Amino acid sequence: MQPPCEHEDTNLLLQPLLEGQSYGAAAADGTQCPSVAVPRNSPAKRDCLVVAVLCFGNLINFIDWFIVPGILLDIQKYFGLSDGKTGLLQTVFTLCYMLAAPIFGYLGDRYNRKIILGAGIFFWSGVTLGSSFITQSHYRIFVLSRGLVGIGSASYSTIAPTIIADLFEEGKRTTVLSIFYIFIPVGSGCGYMLAAGMAKSTGDWHWAFRVTPCMGGLALLLLILLVPHKIQRKTAVHRALSISGMIGGADEKPDVYRATRTSWCQDVGSLVKNCSFVCSSLGLTAMAFVTGALGMWMPLFLYRAQVVQGLVPPCLQDSCNSSNSLIFGGITIGTGILGIIAGAEAARHLRKINNKADPLICATSMFLSALCLYIALMVAQTNILSTFIFIAFGELFLSVNWAVVTDILLYVVAPRRQSTAIALQILVSHLLGDAGSPYLIGAISNAIQARNVPSLQWSFRSMQYSFVTCAFVGVFGGGFFLLTSFYVEEDRKEAQRL
Repeated sequence: MQPPCEHEDTNLLLQPLLEGQSYGAAAADGTQCPSVAVPRNSPAKRDCLVVAVLCFGNLINFIDWFIVPGILLDIQKYFGLSDGKTGLLQTVFTLCYMLAAPIFGYLGDRYNRKIILGAGIFFWSGVTLGSSFITQSHYRIFVLSRGLVGIGSASYSTIAPTIIADLFEEGKRTTVLSIFYIFIPVGSGCGYMLAAGMAKSTGDWHWAFRVTPCMGGLALLLLILLVPHKIQRKTAVHRALSISGMIGGADEKPDVYRATRTSWCQDVGSLVKNCSFVCSSLGLTAMAFVTGALGMWMPLFLYRAQVVQGLVPPCLQDSCNSSNSLIFGGITIGTGILGIIAGAEAARHLRKINNKADPLICATSMFLSALCLYIALMVAQTNILSTFIFIAFGELFLSVNWAVVTDILLYVVAPRRQSTAIALQILVSHLLGDAGSPYLIGAISNAIQARNVPSLQWSFRSMQYSFVTCAFVGVFGGGFFLLTSFYVEEDRKEAQRL
């Protein structure tokens, strides 16, 4: 019997993250090691580069996602849209995103993930560039282009976290996922700022859609050059598990496996019975509802609040004031980074004294976020500074949950089902969350305005009253995370046995 493959100790880079890992697991018969197109003596450097490329792609992904909210007032005025039709732009994007996610989850569990990621980046970057040339009379084509961008984005959000999960053991995974998910708020904030900055500097909001395709081309090149063509699963129990969906298990011997193929329906059936997965997904759905509504409408809400207070004049020219998008983008970046780091550190320390720490952290942060958002809405008409402060705290507490929620999924779901689980979580959270919340907030605003005399005051109040829905949804989200805490220990042990 030949010994397993060995690699030199090269933990000089990312030492805290990479300590104690094994790379390039031997094949099931113990006679051959999988090869990757990187130097065998530098797995730490390889994984550092892979994570950097994936983070850069995640940055572009969320910049594209939030370009439209960053110039929402310009787009609304250009196409002559009501609040309801304006919200439909983000709803179509998210619907296509969530419907495509299960497809990419299925493909990611069974086929080469690098190829899928590359195709997704190329597709959404090309569509984004094409949407910058759409004229005023083709609003429906513009809506369609946003849906197509959502399909491309789904390929990335579904598959990239599973690659990170395969590179790092559970103890280090939360930290690396935190780094990856930091680029959600950073990308979101950059989307606002890039859109507003390009619209202001060029006088034409279309230019906001012509920057990220260039970044996407660079990301595609880096993906091709730096990411291995195939990355083996690294968890000890699933060391011989390939991405084709094979289950390994035999007489408690790690190097002898009996392969049994699982169908997608079997995977879904198992996930539905996983109470921790279901409850945490519903909690994430509430998070998505709130963040979707805030991301789409908050700059416009702040603008209307300032108009009512007399701080800024109503927008009558072609290019509207974009300062709120710039400020809100900066808040999103700052609170996102702080929140994700705080969440990861809180989880790392509290897990040592409480095995239910992760869902309890998520529940607490959701309750606090809902409270801060409600206060921000109530003081918006009288004190814009206080509004910004409470919105910042609300976003801070929301951001605490991003990496923690994903880590919950990764340790309560067996590795062979993780891509499917992430895809289903994306489907549920967006279907019931941010797919509908932008349109719902706009529709409620329209309904309130229709019952009152048209005025700047009611234009603000209609948005204020419709936003209250988000505070109540946040409370429900905290409740679902509390329910998760009742099941998480049992489901975690079950996932380890599979």
